[in-house]
Amino acid sequence: MMQELELTEKDHIKNLARRIFDHGFSIPAILFLEMMKYVSFLGSQTMVFFGPFLTVFIKSDPYYKMAELMEDKNNVEFLMLEIEKLESEKKAQNG
Repeated sequence: MMQELELTEKDHIKNLARRIFDHGFSIPAILFLEMMKYVSFLGSQTMVFFGPFLTVFIKSDPYYKMAELMEDKNNVEFLMLEIEKLESEKKAQNG
């Protein structure tokens, strides 16, 4: 069961990386995540604090799931690697 949870978490992070890439925010996101990965716990707690206000406009389950995942700087690093992987695949396709 623990492996399924880890796969679900990885899928959630990969989905976020895909959305960032699709919207063209790869470079700003990588820069921001690189600066903030060492204080990711503080950032996730800030997300929890603003959650009641923001979930009026967005779905609460994915928001709080992402806040939970961003507590760990290893997950932030994994997100950056996924975004970089998508960028390198794009460059490989374009030649």
